[in-house]
Parts: sequence; structure tokens; C-alpha cells
Amino acid sequence: MIEAAKIWNEPNNKSHWDPNLDPEWDLFARMTLLAGQAIRAENSTITRVLGGMSPIDPSFVRRLEERGALDEIDVVAVHGFPLDWNLWQIHEWPNKIDEIRAVTSKPIWVTEAGVSSFGAEEVQAWGVKRTAELLIGKVPRIHWYSLYDLPSHWEATTRHKEAEGSSYYRHFHMGLLRADGTPKPAVEAFAPYAGQMGLCQWFHYEDHRLDEAVAWLKRLGVRHLRTGLSWADSFRPNALEWFDRQMEALADFEVTVTFCFTPEHRGVEPHHTSPPQVAEEFAEFCAAMIRRYGTKRSADAGMPMAAVG
Repeated sequence: MIEAAKIWNEPNNKSHWDPNLDPEWDLFARMTLLAGQAIRAENSTITRVLGGMSPIDPSFVRRLEERGALDEIDVVAVHGFPLDWNLWQIHEWPNKIDEIRAVTSKPIWVTEAGVSSFGAEEVQAWGVKRTAELLIGKVPRIHWYSLYDLPSHWEATTRHKEAEGSSYYRHFHMGLLRADGTPKPAVEAFAPYAGQMGLCQWFHYEDHRLDEAVAWLKRLGVRHLRTGLSWADSFRPNALEWFDRQMEALADFEVTVTFCFTPEHRGVEPHHTSPPQVAEEFAEFCAAMIRRYGTKRSADAGMPMAAVG
């Protein structure tokens, strides 16, 4: 079921890690090292992925390597949204991958690539096709973000509405499907690539879209799925029942599961982007999730064979 375990999400983006509390990523590096060790101790066959960086920044990789964090990482992941947020053009995707290859020998995955339909649904459909042309064959894993638009009444808690202007609202229109489940033109554009380009879909706690999402993923022929299990959600009532339901529903896919989001009461400051007060607690959460959902499998996705148990 679980192909890979991803440690955090966009740690060099203030939407997911507070730079005021950890400006040099010293705390993040130690947390990553401990989590990587904990995952390996539970199941050495699961690929350990560094939380996808956004922006794509070679200096961030070097900084973590200097702090020893990459000693317990098998794959480095990147995220890119050149038609919406990044300061580079879509045709530069191969160059951005090469920038990271220049500073690490580890395989590189693109665990989020996406285009919003905020401006025009036709632009998103074109973006799917162009992204596939640029990235398939360039990296072993690609996850399109995402399957669903966010419902407009949901608050994007990891973004900053007051400061971001239209960028905040673009975030609600990244799906191949509209929030009501109806398909956009991008669905047709994505379908021919579904076997080679997976999807990323975050499921909120007790998400009503889970079963419908699985049906769409199977209809499209998706094999590789990225999702998340929230450390913060693990403190909700009946959290394990929800996690069990989510992971059982996704059992037919090769899943990259992302572990992230600090529980407010366990953060240095009380918010989900805060470093934890005790890094070992996050590592223990990762270990517990691998123990519960991890299965032995061989590596076929660019992972060094020496790391296969």
C-alpha cells in the first residue's frame, strides 16, 4: 500500500513551516533526521522522501545536507507551479530539475505539479499536457496537484488570505474536477498520462469526497497517488478510525503518504506550521503510521537498490 513516506510538505515555504521560528532550518533538519530513522526502523523497504520544496532551491538542499538531514532520506522532492506562483516559465521545468541534480545524487521526484483554472479552464488543460511532455521520462515520479478543487467555503489554513491576493484564490482551482465533482477539460487532457503521471489529493478529516475520489482515480487509470496523514488530526476524536478508512480505500494504489502539520498544543507556537516542541514526538507519529499501514515491497521508482530491505 505505502510506496513512500514523505517527511513534511513544503518546508521552505512559510505556508507550511514558520521561518521566524526556524530561520536556518536547524529544527527541521533534526526532525527530518529523526523521522527518517524512525521510518527505516519500522520498514526499510519504504522510500523516505524529503518534503517537496517550494520554491525549488538548491541552497535549501545543501543546507539540509550540511546538517545531516539527507543521511536518512532516499529521495528529494520538488513542487512547481510556474503558471501561477513561481518566478519561472513552464518550459523551464527540466532546468529546475537539473538545478537540484547538481547538488545531490539522490533521485528527484516531482510530488506536486499543477496549474490553476482560476483564469481559464483551457489554460489548465494545456498546462496538464505541457507538464506531462516536459516531465515524463525526466523524473521517476510525478504527481499532478490535484484531483479536486477546494470548496470555496473552506478556509485554506496553510495559506495567507490577507497577504496573497489572487494567489490565495488560485489555490482553490487546482483540481481536474470542480468542487462539486463535475469534470473540467483538464480531466480529458490528463487521462492519456494517468499511468505515468500520478495524482496528489489531500483528504481532510472525514472527507466526504473519499469514495468518489477513489472511483475517479480508478476510472482514469491512476497508479501512483500522493496523500497525507496529519499529525495534528491524530489528536481528533476517532482519528485512527478515519485514518484506517482512508488508507483502506486507497489500498489499490501505490501511495506516497505525507506526514506533516504540527498539533497546536505540541508546537513551539500554537499553529500547524510551527516546529514541534519535541521532535521525537513527530518521529514517533511517523513510526506508528508506518507500523499500522506500511507493507513490504521492492523499490522500482529510482530508489537506490542498497536501500531495499
